[in-house]
Amino acid sequence: MRKRQHKKLVHEGQYVAEVEIELIDSDEGWSPYLSVEDALKLDEVRDALRRGRLRKAGRLARVFTLTPLALDVTEGSNALSDRPI
Repeated sequence: MRKRQHKKLVHEGQYVAEVEIELIDSDEGWSPYLSVEDALKLDEVRDALRRGRLRKAGRLARVFTLTPLALDVTEGSNALSDRPI
């Protein structure tokens, strides 16, 4: 059995949290998998984001806000529009 660090992204509404977890690699069963503690941590972060409890989520993970971009959606264009962001 081998353990390795991993960052899992949890997305809820306009927020994303980067949660540090430990993946467990094993030759038996389904691998990689999480410890029960890490699975509960992911659930706790997701619930905190959903309820708008950003300080609580911030104690368990790095929290970011998502900002939509105003893109020029005309055919064949990948450029950003002239609107300020």
